[in-house]
Amino acid sequence: MQQLMADFEQHLAVERNLSAHTRRAYSQDLEEFRVFLEQDSSPSAAIRVTDVDTLLLRRYLAYLHRKNSRSTIARKLSALRSFFAYLVRQGVLTTNPGELISTPRQKKYLPKTLTVDEVFAFIERQGGSEVLVCRDRAILEVFYSCGLRVGELTALDIGSIDLEQGLVRVLGKGGKERLVPLGQKARVALVRYLDVRSTGQDEEALFLNYRGGRLSARSIERNFKKLLLQAGLVKDATPHSLRHSFATHLLDGGADLRAIQELLGHASLSTTQKYTQVSLDRLMEVYDKAHPRGRKK
Repeated sequence: MQQLMADFEQHLAVERNLSAHTRRAYSQDLEEFRVFLEQDSSPSAAIRVTDVDTLLLRRYLAYLHRKNSRSTIARKLSALRSFFAYLVRQGVLTTNPGELISTPRQKKYLPKTLTVDEVFAFIERQGGSEVLVCRDRAILEVFYSCGLRVGELTALDIGSIDLEQGLVRVLGKGGKERLVPLGQKARVALVRYLDVRSTGQDEEALFLNYRGGRLSARSIERNFKKLLLQAGLVKDATPHSLRHSFATHLLDGGADLRAIQELLGHASLSTTQKYTQVSLDRLMEVYDKAHPRGRKK
């Protein structure tokens, strides 16, 4: 099975052009299933991938329910379905045993966002002429101006930015490329950063760490928490919260949902529609506070 898993990972990299992070998640989920198969079978009769059926998969899901959330189980089941579908196309399996298993119903959640005032206060709090300060200000401006994912921001090269046209070329999930407008404030912050940015080990990377290498997603997330505290915002926010805030504030400002979908790089409009609920909740809150017959006594 390990060789089949290796072939599948190669398929994800070459044919589906998935990111290293996504491929790593697939590999971890499949490895966990392989270990379960070894533990579930006797040493004298090890279970092969051709022996996997719906009943065995249900037993595996019951095992996962002891320690995983429904969203995690859904992700692991999706990875197995994709793996089995690949094996069917390769002629290793005749049917996909995961097709008859229902995905666990997910809990509905609303994205965590910052208000417009909070975003402005947070970004404007970052000031100074030092290289890292200018870099952090530019990162926050680009996050909020373009609504990028963390991985998309760390992957940006200097050549990805067109300051004259005010555009950013973003490589999203599945290797899909999109152009996103770059706001004036973000352009100013980038120019200031590029003026003081020294040549590092990675000359192409836009955002560098203090050693001159490409800045990692983990470093951005860790630094984000520190900047939040410095700005006096005690909130459970992450860099992704700026992406959510970007979409919510655009929608509140009257932007078309399809346009927001394109800017965010969502493959499905249903993914973008969750922001309408955020705006509706805010609208109801304003109504309850302002309408004469809506106020609670």
